[in-house]
Amino acid sequence: MVIGLLLFLTGRLAWIMIFRSEFYGQKAEDLHERERSIKAARGEILDRNGVVLASNQSVCTISVIHAQIEDAEEVIRVLSEELDMSEETVRERVEKVSSIERIRTNVSKETGDAILAYDLAGVKVDVDYKRYYPYDELASRVIGFTGSDNQGILGLEVMYEEYLAGTAGKILTLTDASGVEIEAAGERRQEPVSGHDLVISLDYNIQCYVQQAAETVLEEKEADAVSVILMNPQNGEILAMVNLPEYNLNDPFTLNTVTEENLTDEETQDLLNEMWRNPSVSDTYEPGSTFKVITTAAALEENLVSLEENFYCPGYKVVEDRKIRCHKTGGHGSETFTEAIMNSCNPVFIELGLRLGASAFYHYFEQFGLLEKTGVDLPGEAATIMHAEDAMGQVELATVAFGQSFQITPLQLITTVSSLINGGTRITPHFGVCVEDEDGEVLETFTYPEQENLVSAETSETLQYLLEKVVSEGTGKNGAVEGYSVGGKTATSQTLPRSENKYISSFIGFAPADDPQVIGLVVIYNPQGTYYGGTVAAPVMQEIFKDVLPYLGIEQSEEK
Repeated sequence: MVIGLLLFLTGRLAWIMIFRSEFYGQKAEDLHERERSIKAARGEILDRNGVVLASNQSVCTISVIHAQIEDAEEVIRVLSEELDMSEETVRERVEKVSSIERIRTNVSKETGDAILAYDLAGVKVDVDYKRYYPYDELASRVIGFTGSDNQGILGLEVMYEEYLAGTAGKILTLTDASGVEIEAAGERRQEPVSGHDLVISLDYNIQCYVQQAAETVLEEKEADAVSVILMNPQNGEILAMVNLPEYNLNDPFTLNTVTEENLTDEETQDLLNEMWRNPSVSDTYEPGSTFKVITTAAALEENLVSLEENFYCPGYKVVEDRKIRCHKTGGHGSETFTEAIMNSCNPVFIELGLRLGASAFYHYFEQFGLLEKTGVDLPGEAATIMHAEDAMGQVELATVAFGQSFQITPLQLITTVSSLINGGTRITPHFGVCVEDEDGEVLETFTYPEQENLVSAETSETLQYLLEKVVSEGTGKNGAVEGYSVGGKTATSQTLPRSENKYISSFIGFAPADDPQVIGLVVIYNPQGTYYGGTVAAPVMQEIFKDVLPYLGIEQSEEK
């Protein structure tokens, strides 16, 4: 038995030493190996002209290896002072028995170098990267930000994470059985791989023009918020998206409108979530009279109205048991349909809605894409809130026809109107243009779905004509720009509950009217004093177009 046992042990030892030596050698090395990660440089986000909107700063991660510390008290003292941390917190981490303990990340390079100069045994200073936004608040609700691990959290940062992130590297060191680093073994490094750069359609200069105009009206009208979208209606490229108040991307956890005093953690988080939210994409509202563009398109497609058809507006229209008023309480009197859209006359559009009926109206909601999300490359897009078809009675038809009793996002509205005035092609609004490597070589160009024949070319041209009339002679006069042909539509809607008497002023405009190259939507939430869209919102678009149209090289009309 003894001989048999010795033979078994000898055989087992031979098996381990000869056939399994590599496996157990690796296991032994792993036990004595310490690993520290190295963040990859995240890809930059560039505007359409190469302006850097999101970049990186060199920072340091400070860690300690418990087994290698020779003077714990000195380590605690130095790290507490240099990192401006409490001695209690630092002591807890320094004295923790672990293979490696992280003390603080995203430490400035200057502080990291200062700590390194102490040459403290067991203290590791690794250089990595922190996201940096050169323009602080610019397009904050579009770009989004990253967490302490450099991973995208919101906006484009999270939507294009797979391209921007890169691959982290590692620093590997060997220690003896007691955990002390073996100097002769040196370090092994797995170098990080940088992320790719993202080029977006947003134009830094246009974004600045738009933000300046929005900030002016926000202050002058003491509004709760202002959102502005500027887009190419031919291909869906978003040139600017402003949502005021914006927040500082380099300090995204500091509230931008209220102080954090006396707030619970839950209340603070709710306010942060609201601050980060992009209302152009994630919030719905009653569009009001800007929706009359869509009602008009459906009626023209069904041949239910002609431009010279006569109507009469007494200031209201009775639908079943409801008396629905026009914004002009005295009425517009006799008017053609062309004059009705110039006047933004509610009773005329109620009539169009009733002529269409629920089934046909729903058909066009679907055909125009209103019942689907736009597919924009931003997180958190909200869907349209619409009556079910079988629940749409006469009163619902009447109110929907002039833009009330349902809700859509600002982005859905501008996308749908774009698709109706660009010849009838449903476009996908987007920011992403392409991905480049560090040398500027294009690695991937993004493409987006389109759907043709939403409306006929004739209907699209008629809409261009009618909406130019709205600006040149109707309620949208304050959106006109000297030397340019501009089309547009004003709107004034009331928020729920109606008893609060809060309003939303808006204006959608495009130019040139007969060949739209740029379209914009201004939405002003709860302006104080005068709140009509033609008076408050249209001038904002006028100011934007005065800067943007020449900047884009759009030629002036021959007739001035």
